[in-house]
Amino acid sequence: MLLSTQTDRLSSKLGYEKAITILAHAGYDAYDFTQFHPVIENDPLYTENYREYAHSLRRLADSLNIICNQSHAPFPTSTGDAEKDAMIFRDIVRSIEIASILGAKCIVVHPKQHLPYRANADTLKQMNLEFYRELIPYAEKFGIKIAVENMWQTNPVGRRTIVDSTCSRVTEFCEYIDMLDSPWIVACLDIGHTALVGEDIGLMIKGLGKDRLKALHVHDVDGVNDLHTLPFTSNIDYPRVASLLHEIGYEGDLTFEADNFFARFPVEMYQNVADFMQLTGRQLINMIEKG
Repeated sequence: MLLSTQTDRLSSKLGYEKAITILAHAGYDAYDFTQFHPVIENDPLYTENYREYAHSLRRLADSLNIICNQSHAPFPTSTGDAEKDAMIFRDIVRSIEIASILGAKCIVVHPKQHLPYRANADTLKQMNLEFYRELIPYAEKFGIKIAVENMWQTNPVGRRTIVDSTCSRVTEFCEYIDMLDSPWIVACLDIGHTALVGEDIGLMIKGLGKDRLKALHVHDVDGVNDLHTLPFTSNIDYPRVASLLHEIGYEGDLTFEADNFFARFPVEMYQNVADFMQLTGRQLINMIEKG
């Protein structure tokens, strides 16, 4: 099992090259290349020369003996405005190509969720099935799998609490993967999102099983806010998570999406923080392998 983490905060503060270098020096096996949006000024991935730049990042990573195992496409994936959504789709296709150049084996693409979920679950499902089917030819062209992620929404009324959204519940998550019925579509389980909507992590992991579940977003939350912080620092029962992943024979990687752990530290300490996060990841992998 490879240990990986996202490049998000490091890239936004220090640039792509420095982010990859820090993670390599910390001892990660791999990195999850963040493509949420342009993360640096005059972002070279949003120019005509994006392919050449992606190849340069691949060469850098190769020289540092670290691989790109997965990536994350831009989001949100929809707004309801046809012109804007066409631009978003173009950016997602570009991100798939970039991830393939870097060597990623999968890229996480959020489902569409611009409509209130409770009243529009069936409509969103049809939108998303069409959306992912349109992406499958690009996945096949670039040789990279697309991972669907379980989501949440914010209740616009009152205290703006977190509520269900697309694939929040295991039954619907499995339905999405099974209805798409493609070797290019897999599940990425966001463990923090599962906790936020109150879905039982055992039902989710066992329900998805190792045949659907091929990627993870590993982070901790308090059950109220989407903290995206380091496991063992908030309220998720990670010994149980490790046991469940062992039980199903999970065959994917362990990928942190916990960059908010960096937030309270000065930039000068980012290498030290990355080092500690890497040690935490190794402990978690050890727990998964031992069950």
